Amino acid sequence: MMRKFFFFVMVLVFLGADSVLAFECIEIGREIAVQKSGVLVRSTPVVKDGRDTCVVVVVVPAREGEKLRRVEVTVPVD
Repeated sequence: MMRKFFFFVMVLVFLGADSVLAFECIEIGREIAVQKSGVLVRSTPVVKDGRDTCVVVVVVPAREGEKLRRVEVTVPVD
């Protein structure tokens, strides 16, 4: 019985940490999209070299007959 309870608590702790990181990545993605005057396509939390980072993909509108630009940025989470 105690093992099941401990396992349940551990799952809740890990899910909570992931959801906070995901929320932070969404906020970072929104800020980058505004800076680039683009549209946020994806904002994904990634652990790189033991550090939490966000991979943000933004589509920037075309200028003077050019195609849309896809911009991918990797940002560390503070």
